Amino acid sequence: MSEQAVIVVVEDDPNIADLVDLYLRRDDHRVYQASTGETALEVIGQRSPDLVILDIGLPGEIDGFECCRQIRATSDVPVIMLTARDDEIDRVVGFELGADDYVTKPFSPRELAARVKAVLRRSSAPREAGVAVHEFGDLLIDTNRLEVLRGGEPVALAAREFALLVFLLQNRGLALSRRQLLDGAWEVDWVGDERTVDVHVRQLRRKLGPDLPLDTVSGVGYRLG
Repeated sequence: MSEQAVIVVVEDDPNIADLVDLYLRRDDHRVYQASTGETALEVIGQRSPDLVILDIGLPGEIDGFECCRQIRATSDVPVIMLTARDDEIDRVVGFELGADDYVTKPFSPRELAARVKAVLRRSSAPREAGVAVHEFGDLLIDTNRLEVLRGGEPVALAAREFALLVFLLQNRGLALSRRQLLDGAWEVDWVGDERTVDVHVRQLRRKLGPDLPLDTVSGVGYRLG
C-alpha cells in the first residue's frame, strides 16, 4: 500500500467529521465521509478503503456496532471505533466484533491521526521471514498469503486478530505475558487495558476452534503449543 491511504470516516457530528477529515488530509490521505451506517456500507463497498473510522452512536437502524458487524462479514479492513462513552463493555463488544482500535471522545485529533498511522503500518507491514505455512489438525495458517483455512474454508480474521496469531506463531512454545503480546501485536505505542488481549484470544479460539493449541498459562498469559 502506498503512503496515501483511502479512509472512510463514519461520524454523524459534522464538526467532528470535518476536523478528523482535516487532520487526515494533512497526512495526504484520501478521505470520504458518511453520517449513517447505511451510507457508510455503501461508501465502503464503492471505495474499498484501507481503513474505516467508525462512530458507535450513529443514527438510524444501523449503529456503529451493527455497521462493524456487517463490514466484518465481507472485509478485514482495519476499523478504529469512536465512542462518547468510556464503558469497558463498549470496548469489549467493539473488539469482539473485530475492531482494531478504540478511541474515546473527546479525543485529540493528533492522537487519532497517530493511531491511524500505527494501524495502517501494521496492516501493510512486510511479512516476516521464516516458516509461512502452519498446520494444526484441520487448520492451515499461511502468514505470507495472510490466509487462514479451517477444513478448507477461509476464516475471516480482523487485522489485529491476525497480527496476534502471527506473533504467537513467531514465539511458538513460549509463555507470553499480555504486555509482551501487546508490544508484539499492537506495537509499543499502544495505550489501553491489557485485558484487550483476552478478548482477542477468545475470538481466535472461537473462530479457529479446538485444533488451535492456544493455552492459558496461569499467572503469565498465553502460549501457542
